[in-house]
Amino acid sequence: MRSKRFMFRYLPVAFLTIALLSFEACTASGDPVDGSSITPIDTGKLSSVVAKSSSSKDTLHVDPTILGMFDWVKIPKAVISRGGKPFGVNSFSIATTEVSQKNYEFVMNGLPKQSKTGEDRAVSNVSWYRAALFCNAVSKLAGLDTAYVYKSITSDSILVDLEINYLASAIRLPTENEWEVAAHGGTTTTYYWDTDEASKYAYYGQTVGPDEVAKRIPNDFGLYDMAGNVAEWVNDWYDAYPKNNSDNYTGPQKGEYRIVRGGGWSDKVTALDPKEREKLDPAHSKVTLGFRLVYSTGF
Repeated sequence: MRSKRFMFRYLPVAFLTIALLSFEACTASGDPVDGSSITPIDTGKLSSVVAKSSSSKDTLHVDPTILGMFDWVKIPKAVISRGGKPFGVNSFSIATTEVSQKNYEFVMNGLPKQSKTGEDRAVSNVSWYRAALFCNAVSKLAGLDTAYVYKSITSDSILVDLEINYLASAIRLPTENEWEVAAHGGTTTTYYWDTDEASKYAYYGQTVGPDEVAKRIPNDFGLYDMAGNVAEWVNDWYDAYPKNNSDNYTGPQKGEYRIVRGGGWSDKVTALDPKEREKLDPAHSKVTLGFRLVYSTGF
């Protein structure tokens, strides 16, 4: 099975340059958990995202060409159980693939150093802050709000006084709970492929760098590479899971490390368990680490 690639025309260079300059100028705008499980609430047919302005966002004019750079599926509302505590997760839309080198270079007008290059290979070596800037850039080009609001950017791309606006209609990284719901694909088994051969679904145990996106069998939600290829940044600061349940949990208010999920191309199969968590300084990057997008219309 293979993703249906959306072939889009590149925007005029002058328009793209103006949009990216506007974006740069507008700066104000792992340990496993035993017993966690996920229960879908609404298992109706998954649908593609239809971009539209809400009544409170009447000034937004969404550009479907930009959103069409990615294929999206809508994940049904679910409950994830952590230590017997239920955590509700609202329905959200997520890209079927990890961000590719082609799409990253188109939006950001350049690439970080890649261990293995190729237009359709997953982009890697991107810090959490640079992933957030990419999300904001896509949001701006698409005519959406931006989820990441900050005072300034340092020379090494750290976002000063950063806040994440989860009410915005915007492109962002998934929360940790959203990511885990998506990764399981509606299954309750350890891996979304159950006892089938892992290499049919995940690219792992390699020594040469990331592979092209969507080359292996997706999970039942139609999501590719939720295990392996590149590990994926999520929004949350790293900490112990909360003792009290909370719907649409977005993690601690502050921290030292951001969470990484999914395992990368050099990992062993045990690191691909959707419950596995890693942590990394958000200013740092790795050749095994990339990211995937969520299109959110607010909690």
